Amino acid sequence: MRAASARSRVDPPRGPVTRSATQNALLDRLQHDTFRFFWEQANTDNGLIPDKTAEGSPSSIAAVGLGLACYTVGAEHGFVSRAEAALRARTVLRTFWEGEQSEDPGAMGHRGFFYHFLDMETGRRAMECELSTIDSTFLFAGALAAGLYFDREDPVEHEVRELGDQIYRRADWQWALNGGVAVTHGWKPETGFLEARWSGYNEAILLYALALGSPTFPTPPEGYAAWTRTYRWKKLYDIEFLYAGPLFIHQLSHVWIDFRGIQDDFMRERGIDYFENSRRATYIQQQYAKRNPRKMEGYGEFVWGITASDGPGPAERVINGVERKFWDYWARGVPWGPDDGTLSPWAVVASLPFAPEIVLPTIETIDAVYPEAIQEYGFRCSLNPTYRALGGGDGWISKGYYGIDQGPIVLMIENDRNEFLWRLMKGSPYIVKGLRRAGFDGGWLNAPSPEDVGWKSLTISS
Repeated sequence: MRAASARSRVDPPRGPVTRSATQNALLDRLQHDTFRFFWEQANTDNGLIPDKTAEGSPSSIAAVGLGLACYTVGAEHGFVSRAEAALRARTVLRTFWEGEQSEDPGAMGHRGFFYHFLDMETGRRAMECELSTIDSTFLFAGALAAGLYFDREDPVEHEVRELGDQIYRRADWQWALNGGVAVTHGWKPETGFLEARWSGYNEAILLYALALGSPTFPTPPEGYAAWTRTYRWKKLYDIEFLYAGPLFIHQLSHVWIDFRGIQDDFMRERGIDYFENSRRATYIQQQYAKRNPRKMEGYGEFVWGITASDGPGPAERVINGVERKFWDYWARGVPWGPDDGTLSPWAVVASLPFAPEIVLPTIETIDAVYPEAIQEYGFRCSLNPTYRALGGGDGWISKGYYGIDQGPIVLMIENDRNEFLWRLMKGSPYIVKGLRRAGFDGGWLNAPSPEDVGWKSLTISS
């Protein structure tokens, strides 16, 4: 039965949106320039990709996973040759397969998972960081995507497939439960498991799909059910949706999985799917910017995008008689904040498949009004028109690029264009099994499974 709360008085319209030649050219340029971050910033000896462009940055394993998927897009578009992309993928997958897995504090990982940040040269743990289940998830997804794409019978592509599969199958998800039903955030050799488990709506749908679909260490469906019980359904600006403040939460699992027409128990009760939920979340971001309750500079109908991002702080300023506090990298969100005036163009682009009718003009507006925000690798991480530097100077633009921001730009432009990564990942029996064990049904999940027909039936076209 569908709950009454499924209906929203403001229900954003669906339907195709025609792109102008100018818009297509902007997306093409943005995608190509952003792809170059993953290709040019990687260590070619081991394939590791930095967390950000700042000098001395460690590698982010999530950025590596996104980079692996971006290499498949690059090969499709001829940004690099297929052979070059396959070689780069093999290099980085060899690094992760051969890296030390042990309780040693300086290892690369443990129990098949990997540390959040790794030294760019040695591949060993950096900054005493945690063994991260969510960042390992994005690495595994990228490894599986590469294995699905590189399907030809030559030695390099064969090894990419084998390594991607082995890296995923090695992860001990049952160990990551630490005796419970919900997956923990991670582990440290010095102190053991982190207290936090995945709860509240967030980017962990992909994590649970991979954990439930594991052929070696699958987690019980009860863990996913326990997770969804912590969801919060809200009504904002006459739009009802599954609440999460930062926009990235509504995007990162959608980079990999096509949620159109498939529902778990929670969404069946409300009569929508997670894709529609992300569409509504995108409109809520726009509505918040139009209302601009904190009176930030620059916000408007086509200038929005509040999420986890770099920022100009930490700092405090009195601006036009108002005392304001600014943060550095922080998980910003709407409508309850935190909001210090920092906007992230990448998060706008990552909502392109959900609401192109408002995303496209927003991309164009930011490109026109803040041309300095789009440089050699596409949109910089974030900008803040409200901030004032000491001694003068209006506004602030991040100096760097972050891999976890860059990846969704490349991949969601491609999903919007031709559903490339979505169709690719539908060919993963692990994803299909995990979604079904989580209770998802309907849509493409009711078609013949990849185990029966193989992913080649899902024709990929550029």
